[in-house]
Amino acid sequence: GLLAQAQTRLETIFLIKLPGLIFSTMAHRMAVTLALMSSLLVAVAAITNVMVPSAFVVSNPSRGFVLGVNHGVSDTRQTNVGSSIFMGSVVASMMAATGFVVAGVSRRAITRSQRCVVKVTHTEQPDDAEAFAMRTVSTMASAVLLAGSLPDNASAYPIFAQQNYKDPREATGKLACANCHLASKQIDVRLPHEVLPDTIFKTYIDIPCKYEKRKQPLASGEKGALNVGAIAVMPEGWKLAPKDRLPKPIKKEMKGLAWAPYSKEHPEIVVAGPVPGSKYSRMTLPVLVPDPSKDPNNPFGKYSFFYGGNRGRGQVYPEGNNSNNNQYFANAAGTVTAIDGLKVTIQKADGSSSVVECGAGADIVVEVGEVVTNGEPITTNPNVGGFGQEEKE
Repeated sequence: GLLAQAQTRLETIFLIKLPGLIFSTMAHRMAVTLALMSSLLVAVAAITNVMVPSAFVVSNPSRGFVLGVNHGVSDTRQTNVGSSIFMGSVVASMMAATGFVVAGVSRRAITRSQRCVVKVTHTEQPDDAEAFAMRTVSTMASAVLLAGSLPDNASAYPIFAQQNYKDPREATGKLACANCHLASKQIDVRLPHEVLPDTIFKTYIDIPCKYEKRKQPLASGEKGALNVGAIAVMPEGWKLAPKDRLPKPIKKEMKGLAWAPYSKEHPEIVVAGPVPGSKYSRMTLPVLVPDPSKDPNNPFGKYSFFYGGNRGRGQVYPEGNNSNNNQYFANAAGTVTAIDGLKVTIQKADGSSSVVECGAGADIVVEVGEVVTNGEPITTNPNVGGFGQEEKE
């Protein structure tokens, strides 16, 4: 309804106030209206991006861009609107481009008919172009609404490891993800025991959790669904299978999941995520086997693979500061004398006071007048996720 009203108003403006701009077909009017409306969306999104802090922030100039979380400030100062604004800008730009394409298609069809020597009666082309424009308006409008209404998830970010660790696997065998995701939860990895040279095989990484029921706190303190991420450390020479060689059954099993090399130096290490855990609790990884006849560094033999899978947010950021996905404890023995929002004041035996500042969304379980001991939990534990790793041959 809003799109129809905007179209009518724009057509009225251009047909009355600007007589020189009169379009010969309904398809032309629909196409130009679409282009004008989407250009307006792009402008609004650009202005909003300037006025509102973006979700794409620089953690450290030497580390580049960090997606989704501003580590340089506390959780209470982080924003969650940047990603939605960015998605709105992208979709609006797509709408603008589509509008110009539709306008070009409609204009090209009539120009050809005017140049044709044989008289041609166009009865379907304008209707087809009009229908195409209508479908485009409807589809793109739905995409804009969807991008702006998607809820934030409690995310797992492999990019943190990529930016802070040249090699994600330590000498002890521990994967870097475990340094920030302190809780331990198992994963299940399955792959074939024997493979042939220059073939593609599947690896299944199961990251089990009750994703439909369990929620974790976001940086803002609101509850969000759990995302998942995974990492696979393969021997040198083993790589992610190229898309042009993937069979259709494997593509279907992957459900659109995108794996990416860990770095240019380590194409044998691949990562995926963050993606919704409700959809990708099982991840399918296609691997291309090296050919010993072409790669002497990979002769026939036994090889070890290392896998890691995580669900939900971590407890520690790479800079060392804690996230709000933690349980909080009393920092002194004494009596709770005040609870001011997320600040809990404890009066010690000597009369001095100590304050515990809890993270956004914390569920405080103590009351004023209650006696607590040093190290006693004063909030519930909000972490329902965790990281697990497994070794296979």
